[in-house]
Amino acid sequence: MSPRRRRVTKPPALRPEDTRMFQEASQAPQVVARLLAANRQAAHALGAELRAAPPRAVVTCARGSSDHAATYAKYLIETATGVVTSSAALSVSSVYAAEPKLEGMLYLAVSQSGKSPDLLAAVEAARQGGALTVALVNDETSPLADLADKVLPLHAGPEVSVAATKSYIAALAAIAQLVAAWTQDEALEAALDALPDTLAQAWTLDWSAAALRLKTARNLYVLGRGVGFGVAQEAALKFKETCGLHAEAFSAAEVLHGPMALVQKDFPVLVFAQDDQSEEGVAALARDLAARGADVMMAGAGGGLPTLPAHPALEPIVRIQGFYRMANALSILRGHDPDRPPHLNKVTETV
Repeated sequence: MSPRRRRVTKPPALRPEDTRMFQEASQAPQVVARLLAANRQAAHALGAELRAAPPRAVVTCARGSSDHAATYAKYLIETATGVVTSSAALSVSSVYAAEPKLEGMLYLAVSQSGKSPDLLAAVEAARQGGALTVALVNDETSPLADLADKVLPLHAGPEVSVAATKSYIAALAAIAQLVAAWTQDEALEAALDALPDTLAQAWTLDWSAAALRLKTARNLYVLGRGVGFGVAQEAALKFKETCGLHAEAFSAAEVLHGPMALVQKDFPVLVFAQDDQSEEGVAALARDLAARGADVMMAGAGGGLPTLPAHPALEPIVRIQGFYRMANALSILRGHDPDRPPHLNKVTETV
């Protein structure tokens, strides 16, 4: 008599709405509403201080998704205030122990955890160098919050999924709120008040066509320009960490300088555009890429991916909210778990 075979029960298939990434990204509208209300007074006070004593320059300090928020800060601050904004090389302080001379400068540190040793070393060096240090950090009890001169909390709440979503959107909103207060831009402030509702609508947009087209992709470009370049960087990172898909982000202007050589028939390209001075050039590039045979998926500028209008400075935030839902679904389509990317941890403590 043959032995009875043991029945193997397969675990239930992972559904997009079951992931922590889905749940956390869907909370972005509530997070932004909470942040805007809680930080309003502090942002206006800091804005008044920056008008009274304009910084000679702004230096940003961040890693990963937070550094993509810093890219957004660079474009928004420079276009709105004219103050030169540059990203700090953290190793200058943490590895080489150099002492930057930053008197009269604003030093913006952006972080979800506020714990990375190299970031803390850079902020400490900036304080010693004479900068006004401001932390945009989600964990108000973190070492970064204790170290900085001023803190604008992100109010995103616990974020468990390795992929940052709501904390990234919160960082973008916090930057926009600070710039609006600094420049006394009433139109931007009014648009920020409407942003939570717009984000809630953006979460319902259907980008599934892009997920299906990218299910078997091996490489792609993600393009943006101006205030939209930071979300292109963020999308490329999310493709890599949650979908196992190699993606490179480029400025829509920079892609013409070399990267265009790789664009062949059916090469996938995701394009982010916003309704500002960059829109016409980005749309023209998308048409050129399509003419070369690329598989172009564009959000904004009349592209095929559904989008919602907003203040041009806030449209990138709306775009990335729609993207997060698609990326979460694409991860599962490609056989991954977006909450547990291989070899990654939620808090990366770089020295």
